[in-house]
Amino acid sequence: MIGAIFISLISIALSYSFLQFNENSSTNEEFEKLFQAYEILENNYVDKVDQSKLVEGAIKGMVDSLEDPYTTYMDVEEAKGFQETISSSFEGIGAEVTEQDGKIMIVSPIKGSPAEKAGLKPEDKIIKVDEESIEGMSVHEAVMLIRGEKGTEVKLTIERKGVGMLNFTIVRDTIPIHTVYSEVIENQIGKIQITRFSENTGKELAKALIDLEKQNVKGLIIDLRQNPGGLMDQAIAMTDMFLEKGKVILQVENKDGDVDSYKADNPAMVHQPVVVVTDNGTASAAEIMAAALHESANIPIIGEKSFGKGTVQNAQEFSDGSSIKYTIAKWLTPSGKWIHKEGIKPQYEVSLPEYAHLPYLDPENLLKQGDSSPEVKAAEEMLKTIGYNVTVDGFFDRSEKNTVIKFQSDYNLQKTGEIQGETTRQLMELVREKIEENDTQIKKAIEVLNEQMAN
Repeated sequence: MIGAIFISLISIALSYSFLQFNENSSTNEEFEKLFQAYEILENNYVDKVDQSKLVEGAIKGMVDSLEDPYTTYMDVEEAKGFQETISSSFEGIGAEVTEQDGKIMIVSPIKGSPAEKAGLKPEDKIIKVDEESIEGMSVHEAVMLIRGEKGTEVKLTIERKGVGMLNFTIVRDTIPIHTVYSEVIENQIGKIQITRFSENTGKELAKALIDLEKQNVKGLIIDLRQNPGGLMDQAIAMTDMFLEKGKVILQVENKDGDVDSYKADNPAMVHQPVVVVTDNGTASAAEIMAAALHESANIPIIGEKSFGKGTVQNAQEFSDGSSIKYTIAKWLTPSGKWIHKEGIKPQYEVSLPEYAHLPYLDPENLLKQGDSSPEVKAAEEMLKTIGYNVTVDGFFDRSEKNTVIKFQSDYNLQKTGEIQGETTRQLMELVREKIEENDTQIKKAIEVLNEQMAN
C-alpha cells in the first residue's frame, strides 16, 4: 500500500469480552447502543451468530464511516500482506493501489513487475478480479484477491479513461525489494530511479550516490516517476542527503492544528546540479522528496503533475495479528503548502509521446482480418509507431493482414497474418523499447542539467 507511514507494533489485547468492553464504556450512550445491537443479533438472529465476525464487522464499519481511503482495518492475512509491501519481497503482480470515488485505482505499477510489463497504468480502475466484481471492497480486500502464488494467473478487468474496458491476464511473480537503480548516461550525467520508499531504500540511495561519485558524474537526475511512496522516515533520510543542514524537509500538522518541522540534520552529501522527474504516478513519500528538493534546494522538477497524497498514516497491530491503519496528520511542503488531491506542478511540464499511452493488448485475444474493435485500432497504432505503414481506423482489412505477415517475417514469428500470442508480445515489447528510446521527460532533464552544468 501507498502512503507516508509510521509503523508501530502496539499490541492491543482482544481477549476481553464485548460485555467487559460495554461495562467500561457504560457512560457512553453510543457504545451502549452498539452493545445493544450486538445483543439483539446474538440473541434473536435466525442463524447461529459468529461473535468474532460481529466484532470484526463493527470495527470495519467504524473505519469505513470515516470515508478515508487511507484508513483501513486489516485482518490477519491483509496485515501480513501490508507488512510485506514495505519490508520484503512478496508474490503478486506488483501494482500499488488506492480507493478513489468508491473504486480501486492503480497508483502505479512497480518497476519491472508483471503489472508494468502487462501495461497497467496509473489511474486505471480495477472493476473485476477473475470475473468477480470488487465494487464496494476495501483496498486490502481487493489486494488479497489480486495477490497469489508465483506462476499463477489473475485476470483483471480495467476501466481506463478515454479507452473504456480492457481485460488483462497477468502471471504473478516475486516482486523484488530492490528500489534504487542507477546508471551513467550521456555527458557524465548520473540517473537514479527510485521506485518506492521501503525499509532499505535510504541505504540503496546512499550506495548509488557513492558509486556515481566514483564515476565522476557532473549532474544527477532523480527519477521519481511511477513511485507510489512508502515510508516517511526513508523520504526524510534520503532528502537529507541533498539539503544543507537546517533546511526544512517537510512539516507535519496534527489533528489539533499543531505543526512540527522536520529539518536536515547533516551537511549535504550531493553537490552536483540535480533535477527531479515526476509524473501522475509520483505519490506520497515521493512527493515529500520532490517538494523538499525544489523548495529547500531550488532543484527544478520536470515532467507531469504528481498524484497528490498529503496525509500521514500510522499502523497499530492487535494481538491476533490483525491491524488498523489510520490517518494521523497532514504533511505540508517546506513552504507550508498541502498538496493533497492537488499534486505538485513541475517547473518544466513535459509529456511522453502519445504512443506511451497506448492500451495493453491481451496476448490471449485473437485479432484477425474482418475484425473491428478498439483493440484492432490499438494494434494498428503500435504497428505505425514502430514504422509499419498501416491505416489506423480500427478495421482489420486484407492490407493490414499483409502488413502483419511482414512484421512476423521481420521478427521470425509464425506468419499467420493474425495478432495473438508471441506476435502480440513482440509488438508491445517493441513499442516499450520505442518509449524508452524517446523518453521526452528524461531528454528535457538532460537539457536542463546541461545548462546548469555549463554555468
